[in-house]
Amino acid sequence: MAVLTTSGLARAFRTKRGPVEAVRGIDLTVEPGEILGFLGPNGAGKTTTLRMLTTLLPPTGGTATVAGHDLARDPAGVRREIGYVAQTGGVDPTVSVREELVTQGRLYRLARGRAAARATELARDLGLADLLDRPCGALSGGQRRRLDIALGLVHRPKILFLDEPTTGLDPGSRADLWDLIRALRDDDGMTVFLTTHYLDEADALADRLVIVDHGRVAAEGTSAELKAAYGGSPEATLQDTFIALTGRGTPRPDPAPLTV
Repeated sequence: MAVLTTSGLARAFRTKRGPVEAVRGIDLTVEPGEILGFLGPNGAGKTTTLRMLTTLLPPTGGTATVAGHDLARDPAGVRREIGYVAQTGGVDPTVSVREELVTQGRLYRLARGRAAARATELARDLGLADLLDRPCGALSGGQRRRLDIALGLVHRPKILFLDEPTTGLDPGSRADLWDLIRALRDDDGMTVFLTTHYLDEADALADRLVIVDHGRVAAEGTSAELKAAYGGSPEATLQDTFIALTGRGTPRPDPAPLTV
């Protein structure tokens, strides 16, 4: 059974110049234990879609079910079952890694002892065990991103939403985070919903890709399927495929949804 489904999910904004349709009807299905790469050029609607699915922005049309909860009728239920790691973390630089993790656990109503045990467990699993008593402001970029992900995992979510998780990281830290994301799927069976501008990252990590353009799904399938269908051959690069579908980031008028 799918862990996330949407049907006609839409969001319009009112501006001084009139309504703007940022998302114009997104249909998605995400399976348990899948890493889904959600891609699109700037202005395509992917950030707005992500914000709707994580209950940060109410849809103006369509429906969605996330981890068994209706997005419109039970947003609190959705929040209990998801983890969300934003592009920029929000940790307090003056407190310790341990304190941040314990506080997050308490916010999810874990007893203090259980929150402390969960902090130790996550620190061990994410390579932060030697940093538990270090102030968050003293962490490197890669260490901070690991802490951001740990905060998203405190309550054992069914779906982890990662928004541009490796932006600004050096190659070694990026590779470490890739291994961590794979381990979440392979060892814990977690579903990961990943947005990224790094096409090599999407190619390496995602079991399936959804490319959006102009607020709609332009294509979906495995990387190999999309390369064969739109890049010219399975040996094509994902960059070539992405450009063929989106016109180098310039949204096409009313792209028809294509599925391979």
